[in-house]
Amino acid sequence: MVERFLWHPVLAASELGQTPVGVSLLGQDVVLWREARRSGQDTRVHAWADHCPHRGAKLSLGKVLVLDSGAVLQCPYHGWQFAGQAVGTVVSQACGRCVHVPSAPAFEPPASHTATVFDARERNGLIWVRLARPTTTDMPAYLHEPPMFPAWEDRLFRQVVCGPYTVRASAARVIDNFLDLTHFGFVHDGWLGDAAHAQVQPGQVQEGKDGLVVSDCSAWQPRGYAGSNEGVWVHYRYDVVHPYGAVLRKNATEGDPMINVIAVFVRPDGDEACTAWFCFASLGDPSSEEEVRNFQRAVFWQDLPIVESQSPKRLPIGRLEPIAEVHGPADRTSSAYRRYLKSLGITLGVC
Repeated sequence: MVERFLWHPVLAASELGQTPVGVSLLGQDVVLWREARRSGQDTRVHAWADHCPHRGAKLSLGKVLVLDSGAVLQCPYHGWQFAGQAVGTVVSQACGRCVHVPSAPAFEPPASHTATVFDARERNGLIWVRLARPTTTDMPAYLHEPPMFPAWEDRLFRQVVCGPYTVRASAARVIDNFLDLTHFGFVHDGWLGDAAHAQVQPGQVQEGKDGLVVSDCSAWQPRGYAGSNEGVWVHYRYDVVHPYGAVLRKNATEGDPMINVIAVFVRPDGDEACTAWFCFASLGDPSSEEEVRNFQRAVFWQDLPIVESQSPKRLPIGRLEPIAEVHGPADRTSSAYRRYLKSLGITLGVC
């Protein structure tokens, strides 16, 4: 399954402190923990199978110990200690290996006494994990890393992570909804759109080697930006940077003091279930972080019952015939997204 080679978001980075956290990814139980050195400077994130190789206890019930030799994750059952040593962004051979058995302190554990280790990375305010490493033929080169969100890397931008949101529909359905301008005037009437101004400009879609780029698209919004009291055409650019991730940049009109860039990253939890996070990067936005989160929650709760009502809950991309949905003139982005998923060989949450 190609999805095992993809990086997936599993937790907001702010939610992982010095205590291990258990999560689930594609049916695999995973323990996340931070390798904090004594200096407090190194907080590298690790993701291992949440399963002690000794007697199968969940490592997420254990604790992190910072020793002179480095950080270890201690199993809650018999106290076995597993090393968290890593080099750069590549997991070293020592990572996950048992280095101490309290009941037999003179015992030198062999290489077989090792926790199963997955790749983990902290990016865009989230922790990302992949369960298997791809070869160059498994997928395009840009998907060998967690998706890029350039505005998040710019420290001039204020960053806010919103979520997680649990959705009873496929991850692809959530992304398809995010890319859809034509629902604004109906699902978000008075907020992001106006039913009396339902026409949109669908823009241009470029299907390239690094995903999809949708430019020059626009929709009417009752208030183009904070401080505006009249409706304006809002211009959008979408970058689909991952099968389950997209970045939106808004440009309301000349005079808008704000720059807002929004990314949605979705973890598939099955064919008809997923978890989503929205990551905001903004300049000049006077709203507090709480106000940003409250606004995003209100908008997404408008989307949620609609997305969960769609049938089928999986996104039709033409893998099965007959195709279950028809398309209109303004659906070129949605159509391109379906072709993109099909070209990558995505099977989870599509039909």
